Amino acid sequence: MANYNPGSASEVDTSSADDPNTQSSSTQSNSSADSKTHRYYALVLLTIVYSFNFIDRQLLSILQEAIKADLGLSDSQLGLLTGFSFALFYVLAGIPIAKLADKHNRKNIIAIALFVWSFMTAISGFVQNYLQLLLARIGVGVGEAGGSPPSHSIISDIFPPESRASALGFYSTGVNIGILFGFLLGGWLNEAFGWRTAFMVVGAPGVLLAFIVWFTLREPIRGLNENRQTAGSEASFKAVLSLLWSLRSFKNLALGSALTAFVSYGLVSWAASYMIRIHGMSTGELGSWLALIIGVGGAIGVFGGGVIADKLAKKDKRWYVWLPALVGLIALPFIALFCLAETKYTALAYMVIPSIFANVYLGNVIATTHGLVGLRMRAMSSAILFLILNIIGLGLGPWSVGLLSDYLQPTYQADSLRYAMLYILPAVSFWSICHFYFAGKTLREDLANAPD
Repeated sequence: MANYNPGSASEVDTSSADDPNTQSSSTQSNSSADSKTHRYYALVLLTIVYSFNFIDRQLLSILQEAIKADLGLSDSQLGLLTGFSFALFYVLAGIPIAKLADKHNRKNIIAIALFVWSFMTAISGFVQNYLQLLLARIGVGVGEAGGSPPSHSIISDIFPPESRASALGFYSTGVNIGILFGFLLGGWLNEAFGWRTAFMVVGAPGVLLAFIVWFTLREPIRGLNENRQTAGSEASFKAVLSLLWSLRSFKNLALGSALTAFVSYGLVSWAASYMIRIHGMSTGELGSWLALIIGVGGAIGVFGGGVIADKLAKKDKRWYVWLPALVGLIALPFIALFCLAETKYTALAYMVIPSIFANVYLGNVIATTHGLVGLRMRAMSSAILFLILNIIGLGLGPWSVGLLSDYLQPTYQADSLRYAMLYILPAVSFWSICHFYFAGKTLREDLANAPD
């Protein structure tokens, strides 16, 4: 490969010169995208956007008991709202959006997507029945599909490979920051003003943030920080999927991620309902505790996981998949103990370890996936990874727990949700650990053979 020279036009991506937006943004970024100031501004701004993604997504979890009582819903219907219906449209919209992001201006796509999902969150407060709420949540899912793949692609362009998992780990703290504010604001707003007001108050600020992204974020040169150059055009969905699915390491890390997400979404989506039903907590108090445990604890875990993996991977790249397997094994018994706890504070204490370790895999898996593909495959590779992750994890996790809870209700009454989580989540967690372990067997070879 040719050595990268920031001043050499032959080493940068010029294949999108036919796109006026990309051309203009690339001209601006020639002088600034490689600076530390812009690099970290972009990372922080994209992390804030990702936080809004999860504030709007997670808000429903703390509000769902109030919504259930108001609209007369079952656990299966709630699981469908937080899980499969959202995930299905999220991933279906994600593929064409990722295709655009591999060719056109990514920051504009992010800004438009942010506007859409924030607006749809706000209008969720006006719904009058289950169908209207379902359609609003589908709108949130379609909007949020345009957030992560373009953001992943930008971050991989502005950070070099040796610090990419750390950068993507920092970005992934947006999950937990969003959960923090979603639980905290949702819990207290619901208690003071009701669930409808909570949706409207939380959704509105994202509309303003969309304009900040549009006017202040710059489009970086593709491959800016790597000794690689792009091919002439973006790869098709079929080509990227064919490449990734030919790699045993990707198949295992994708399935490991999806099953980890199954456990994480299954736990987070139902933890509030469980604590309210079984332990009688109010949404205000519970929101504060879950914001601290899942929000702060999880943010520490996901960022720390990326930093630690980057350091360990200097000696062996397999630590990018070994670390998620190791922390998953540590967290597994605490998930079961959380479900079996007899007092509310004991249950919350047992939730700390799974919350810290829940998303350690995220930065590592995204960075590894980008290392397996070409430069103009990154947004699409993220979309494919998130398709698998969200259909299995977000789609089936909450819904499966809800379905089993309804099935067990005649036998266990109020404890049906407790046993639904206990029967499903620890077993799936162990399954995910096995896939991360197997991913390490061919990872180094697959990374070495990655295309330009």
